[in-house]
Amino acid sequence: MTAGTLYVVATPIGNLADASPRALEVLRAADVVACEDTRTTRTLLARHGIARETLALHAHNERAAGARLLEALRAGRSVALVSDAGTPGVSDPGALLVEAAHRAGVPVVPIPGPSAAIAAYSAAGFAADRFLFAGFLPPKPAARRKALEALDAACPVILYEAPHRVRDTMGDLLARFGGAREIVIARELTKKFEEVARLPLGEAPAWLEANAHRQQGEFVLVLGPASAAAASQAPAEAERVLDALLEVLPPSDAARLAARISGAPRNALYRRALRRGK
Repeated sequence: MTAGTLYVVATPIGNLADASPRALEVLRAADVVACEDTRTTRTLLARHGIARETLALHAHNERAAGARLLEALRAGRSVALVSDAGTPGVSDPGALLVEAAHRAGVPVVPIPGPSAAIAAYSAAGFAADRFLFAGFLPPKPAARRKALEALDAACPVILYEAPHRVRDTMGDLLARFGGAREIVIARELTKKFEEVARLPLGEAPAWLEANAHRQQGEFVLVLGPASAAAASQAPAEAERVLDALLEVLPPSDAARLAARISGAPRNALYRRALRRGK
């Protein structure tokens, strides 16, 4: 028996009119639509007059639901995989099913379309030939600040954030990268109250506080790239702090503390610490 096809279908991130004709064609023809929340997906299907069997596949049942869907695929049925919004497998469930399909020899066909990360990046205006997608930062403050140490890149960095954490995350970004670094705040993309603002990190907390609605909805944050000089070398004051710490600490710990004290890039300080030890 010939295996069915797994279609990875991008769906609107807010405005239901953003569903592509090809995505709707695949959803109409699929035997099963696998989705995070059947209620959310049925709203989309109903909007376009589509009636199909749906099966929930979310973070809490991904392995069990994936096994059922793989059986259906092996039996020759076609499956359209969607998330609540955007592209499955991008900070959303779906990757495990796609991996299992590949391993089972099931054809996997992407149906490209909306992505919050790409939409925000396109509206950011940072001229770069690459970017780093970091997704959601850890929710706990200490882990979040540690994760930020690795994100001082010479290219834009794209982050997702929940509304109840956006103020704390913005404070951590400001403390880590300084007030002059630019950031783009994109909230409620494609929805009624969409906003896209590009401003220095030092002004971002006030921007969020200026309107209570600005702390609601889904956020994409695009952190501007570090300057070439900042990415490659540390300021003189940071180097003096580093040199003092290296007298009592190993290079990794000295670089971490010097970065926290001075705000200079940890990676640049660590490279200097290694050179100093040679």
